[in-house]
Amino acid sequence: MICPKCHVDMIVVEQHNVELDYCTSCSGVWFDAGELEIMMETQGISESDFSIEQLLELAPSETKEKKRRCPICGKKMRKVSLGQNPEVIIDVCPVGEGIWLDGGEVRQVIEYFAKKQLDERNIKERVFTFLGDVFQAESRSRVS
Repeated sequence: MICPKCHVDMIVVEQHNVELDYCTSCSGVWFDAGELEIMMETQGISESDFSIEQLLELAPSETKEKKRRCPICGKKMRKVSLGQNPEVIIDVCPVGEGIWLDGGEVRQVIEYFAKKQLDERNIKERVFTFLGDVFQAESRSRVS
């Protein structure tokens, strides 16, 4: 799969039975439909209000960030925002193929949903566990 930001090949990293498409250049991550929800569940974060359909119902985010094209269908993705301090801008495929998160946004999304359910120590622990697993998987995939 080609990175919607850098336009380079991404690698596939398996994380808790979810195959993430990860860009080693910009650290962005592509989640196919349903994969982000599965990842949240593996981190002990249940968020029933989080799906591509629900993200597409949000008002488009006002941003100067360039629109990116979905790496699956090629259509321009819709930018929506979660939270406010800090605001996390997510790129969502308009036909529901998946979600693109720029480098660092995976952490922000986990923190955004975890704040509703966990204390600060648990949030940091879950973020570091997830990111550590991803980067260990990335290292293994480069070796093979």
